[in-house]
Amino acid sequence: MYTVVEIKGHQYKLAAGDLIDVERIEAEVGATVSFDKVLLVSGAKTIVGAPVVGGATVTAKVVRQARTRKILVLKRKPGGSRRKNGHRQCYTGLLITEINDGQGNVTKAEAKAKK
Repeated sequence: MYTVVEIKGHQYKLAAGDLIDVERIEAEVGATVSFDKVLLVSGAKTIVGAPVVGGATVTAKVVRQARTRKILVLKRKPGGSRRKNGHRQCYTGLLITEINDGQGNVTKAEAKAKK
């Protein structure tokens, strides 16, 4: 079973046991978070939400809080002036542990998830 979930304004296609990186979520490493903005659930029967699937949830475990590689931004203006800026985006690593379609069907990740 897979699902499409909206997390912080972005849509992700997920299955139980997936490891994804999303924009920073205020949660401690090891905490469990739940998302209820499920847009689509596909299993034996595909359920499409209008706009969301009622009662469907996705549960995930926070595995890490980190920052991406530094991106350098160079700006030049006429006259020889230059400016160099850097940016590092904060992100949260999530391990999808459970998908509930709202109709009683639940898919759980295996105990030994892929790393």
